[in-house]
Amino acid sequence: MTARRGFLGGTFDPVHAAHLVLADEAYRQLGLDGVWFLPAGQPWMKRDAPLTAKEHRLAMVELAVASDERFHVSTLELDRPGDTYTVDTLETLRAEAADDELWFIVGADTLASMHRWKDPARLLELARVAVATRPGHERLDLGALEEVAPNASERVTSLHMPLMDISGTEVRRRAAERETMVGLVPEAVAAYIERHDLYGGMRAEPSTTATEG
Repeated sequence: MTARRGFLGGTFDPVHAAHLVLADEAYRQLGLDGVWFLPAGQPWMKRDAPLTAKEHRLAMVELAVASDERFHVSTLELDRPGDTYTVDTLETLRAEAADDELWFIVGADTLASMHRWKDPARLLELARVAVATRPGHERLDLGALEEVAPNASERVTSLHMPLMDISGTEVRRRAAERETMVGLVPEAVAAYIERHDLYGGMRAEPSTTATEG
């Protein structure tokens, strides 16, 4: 039986409300059978950026999606040693389910750098890409991507996303300064962050909504 499966990649450091809303919008707008959260191991474009231990990032994602049967967690990238490349992940997913329709879910900021990823043309053969756009900025700029993947316009579609001013950077800052995280992360995730004191030292690097790859 074939399925329409969505994959939302990211460092999830930590997973927050905007990630969950994006997964919900993708599920509904694309008619998916499920959305898999795909925590990154070591994104090659963030080799020098410190990441919270993968065990903690995985635990937070599992807590965030535990009550929603539409959402699942894949450890495929966490289990792979070395740098993480999205095209390699999609090759594995395609081999596991050759007939499934795969969707890779990203933010508009991620789309802007996709032409620099490993083999973007092959990536677009393996999966369709759904790009979360902001209200008033629905038009996708595919110019750079089409230079390396001429069929990009046929494989990339807009995903309308409500405007949410939430980032991993802000969550980490609040956690470090012992400020409330209500509304930014699920209660179970906030409790986990506090229990393990994950962000006691503030980090300045920006968050990401999808795996660089």
